[in-house]
Amino acid sequence: MASSQSASLRDAASAIPNLKDRIPKLGPRRRRQEPANQTPVPETPALPSPPDISSWTFMVPKRRILSRKDHETFLQSPTQSLIKAWIFGLAESVVDTPCSAIKNDDLSDTVKAILNILGEAEDLVAKSPPNEQGGSRFGNKAFRGFLDLVSENSAKWHKSLGIEIEQAVTEVSTYLDQSFGNRNRIDYGSGHELNFMIWLLCLYQLGLLQKRDFKAVTLTVFSKYLSLMRTVQMTYYLEPAGSHGVWGLDDYQFLPFLFGASQLLHHPYITPRSIHQQLTIEEFSRDYLYLGQVAFVNDTKTVKGLRWHSPMLDDISSAKSWSKIDGGMRRMFVAEVLGKLPVMQHFLFGSLVLAVEGMSEDDGVDGHDDEDDGRVTSDSTDHSDHAHNGTGWGDCCGIKVPSSIAAAQEMKKGARGDTLRRIPFD
Repeated sequence: MASSQSASLRDAASAIPNLKDRIPKLGPRRRRQEPANQTPVPETPALPSPPDISSWTFMVPKRRILSRKDHETFLQSPTQSLIKAWIFGLAESVVDTPCSAIKNDDLSDTVKAILNILGEAEDLVAKSPPNEQGGSRFGNKAFRGFLDLVSENSAKWHKSLGIEIEQAVTEVSTYLDQSFGNRNRIDYGSGHELNFMIWLLCLYQLGLLQKRDFKAVTLTVFSKYLSLMRTVQMTYYLEPAGSHGVWGLDDYQFLPFLFGASQLLHHPYITPRSIHQQLTIEEFSRDYLYLGQVAFVNDTKTVKGLRWHSPMLDDISSAKSWSKIDGGMRRMFVAEVLGKLPVMQHFLFGSLVLAVEGMSEDDGVDGHDDEDDGRVTSDSTDHSDHAHNGTGWGDCCGIKVPSSIAAAQEMKKGARGDTLRRIPFD
């Protein structure tokens, strides 16, 4: 009897599966390789020396990119290489350099004159106070009065730079006038920002700016321009020139992120994720353009948290290094600024920034008409040659987009200083 019980126990034990043979052996998890970006980082072309202008023929800058064919021609042109050489060259000049590294003694007379011009332009804001908004979040028409004052002072400003030839003043001042926004649409975007950089490029082409000025141009002049445009945006509720809204990198600016990534390229402790650390933003936003723009964006949104109001900036912060961000910003500048017809269709070509032979001719300069209506103006690009993806109108078609800055400012007025609200599940 005992033997039969022991035999049945052995049979039962043999029926129990051996879990050692079934449980997989544990090992360290292998990190999944991220897909490599197939687009190479754009290189910096060699910046040509300024031309000999002793017998130069200046011209009023005009739009020449009026079709996709014109745009494709531009993308293969020496002018596109000149613009990349200028922008990327400025970025490379400030690698690992905080804004505070530029001292007043380092500034040339031309740089000081430019800073004085921007300071006087900021003073003009007070001379054209905004109209009562009545709660509206669209552009304030008093902005046109500010632009009129800019135009009235433009000749004087350029003569203070040492430009005496009237035709040269007319050509160069066109870019400065266009760098503050569009008077008809009362909006501002990366195309206007680019106009400011082309104005500086023209000063280089005229021999007024030298390569030794590049650091000061990027960290002092451009910083002053950013400060001015923040004042203008908040005073006149400038609408974003594109209709991407929160899904874009920023409603208004692009270059602070490109230049700012270069500034932080090898920083020992400020990492891409540092943009989520309020103490880091408060301490270093004046020294680094990237952090300064993040601080401004945070201050002018109606909700708290980058992941809600600026998801692309939030995504970018997960990059392993600033070199990744620097390369990405270069790609983005080529693809999203130079490579976008809705942006470049408003670009102006003169004698110092030449169009390519064979490009279309335009009779007028964008933004100088005084129509009070919406977005579609007499000089708008023909939209019959392209379609939309069904999710809404493209920013090429001029749909009005209310200013996020206006929303925040009006909320502050109504709440008597109670600033941003939190998302309930933040």
